[in-house]
Amino acid sequence: MNDVAEPVRLYLDLMKRSLSNTIYRDPRIWFGDWSGSLEVEQREVRPFDEGSRSEGLDIPSVAHTMIGGHRLDNLQECTERVIADGVPGDLLEAGVWRGGATILMRAVLKAHGVRDRTVWVADSFEGLPEADPERYPADRGGAVHLWNDLLGVSREQVEENFRRYGLLDDQVRFLQGWFRDTLPTAPVESLAVLRVDGDLYESTMDALTHLYPRLSVGGFVIIDDYGALAACRLAVQHFRKRHGITEPITRIDRSGVFWRRTEPEAGR
Repeated sequence: MNDVAEPVRLYLDLMKRSLSNTIYRDPRIWFGDWSGSLEVEQREVRPFDEGSRSEGLDIPSVAHTMIGGHRLDNLQECTERVIADGVPGDLLEAGVWRGGATILMRAVLKAHGVRDRTVWVADSFEGLPEADPERYPADRGGAVHLWNDLLGVSREQVEENFRRYGLLDDQVRFLQGWFRDTLPTAPVESLAVLRVDGDLYESTMDALTHLYPRLSVGGFVIIDDYGALAACRLAVQHFRKRHGITEPITRIDRSGVFWRRTEPEAGR
């Protein structure tokens, strides 16, 4: 067993280094702190910074993910745990950017020889929707759509990124469109890992509303922007309170959090 475990560990470690590009250390696109304005004229290209990349606090110019080393480690650990524990369901990320987190999910399945789970890649592939403060007051001032030239990555490019790692196959399926349109009727029967990276209150709430009921007991929900974006955090708090979810939230780094589902139905 140890002879098998070490190659798996080395492969997945190399995948994480490649996806976050800590090997070639590409420059980062800097935009001030997370709470500041996202106006285009504030952008700067700065040298690679180890701390920012590991914490997922920069936008890499080349790397296939911006979630950082700690959140990549967490995603691997959650995926391996549901495999080891036999928790039923697929893996899904809502909001994928260049696809790095979903590529890692597929790599974990591949490394462990898992052939009966699907990785779902859910995104508009156009970036983020313009905030609707009339319906979602928490999104007022959340002008993240101004960065859609960077945040919007085409489906074709994400597919190509999977292909470059040799991981684009029939265990990868795409859900293209705004969450409010695609997630209510998504052909996903059950989930073991749900990773939400929607930035806005609206996007976060849509993902939780339509996908959390499909999360198996023993499955994990991971929220990427909980510590970084107040609107995302508020959506999670409102959803948990509304459905009586009491499982403790565990912090991953300054931004990401997760919890493991223990109740068979939300609200009980």
